[in-house]
Amino acid sequence: EINNPIGFVHSNLGTLREYLINLVALVDGYERALSAAGAAPALLAEIEELKRRFDFEFVLHDLPSLLAESRSGIERVKKIVQDLKDFSYAGSGEHWQLADLHKGLDSTLNIVRNEIKYKAEIVREYGTLPLVECLPMQLNQVFMNILVNASHAIRERGTITIATRAADGEVEVAITDSGEGIPAHVLPRIFDPFFTTKQVGQGTGLGLSLSYGIVQKHNGRIEVESVEAHGTTFRIVLPVTQPSPIPVSPPA
Repeated sequence: EINNPIGFVHSNLGTLREYLINLVALVDGYERALSAAGAAPALLAEIEELKRRFDFEFVLHDLPSLLAESRSGIERVKKIVQDLKDFSYAGSGEHWQLADLHKGLDSTLNIVRNEIKYKAEIVREYGTLPLVECLPMQLNQVFMNILVNASHAIRERGTITIATRAADGEVEVAITDSGEGIPAHVLPRIFDPFFTTKQVGQGTGLGLSLSYGIVQKHNGRIEVESVEAHGTTFRIVLPVTQPSPIPVSPPA
């Protein structure tokens, strides 16, 4: 529903740019022809007055940048729509498949961009990862929960670093923020359902609990390290390949 109108607006902006170039060339040709033909001074003065009234020189200068900015904005919306599809496409999320975790992280970052951009600079320290057997949509949900929590932990301005690596048949995604940190007495409870330190109405306390369950479903683990006033690291460790399912014997 969104892609169709975006598509024809993007196409129309390209056509409009071509029309504009042709119209400007035509106006320039008329001006040269009138001057060469010795048009009446009153007519030339009227044309100059119209150009002044409509601020023709400014419009001529400003139109290309307006069109360029409009096309850039449309392309940005197209990218967001594509990332939303990558993030939540129901047809892919329910089936185990080999997925590129870096692509999932980048799509998720694009989704939560407005949540993060005023609070933190994103630093990517991506290693080389193999494709991972997983439920991509659900892992994207885990990444989103941790990234949003990281931005909330930063009071004014800080950094969120995403580092990835692979070793011994496992991949690791570490998300580190430079925020307030988690008090030691709170750490043991952060994965409890409905537990939250946020004010009423600002959080359900389900994000980390659901994330923990998703990672467990992937036969992985979440490790947390935090130092008050220095920041927190959430480390998601996943097997590259899921264990083979246990054969089920037929009923006797």
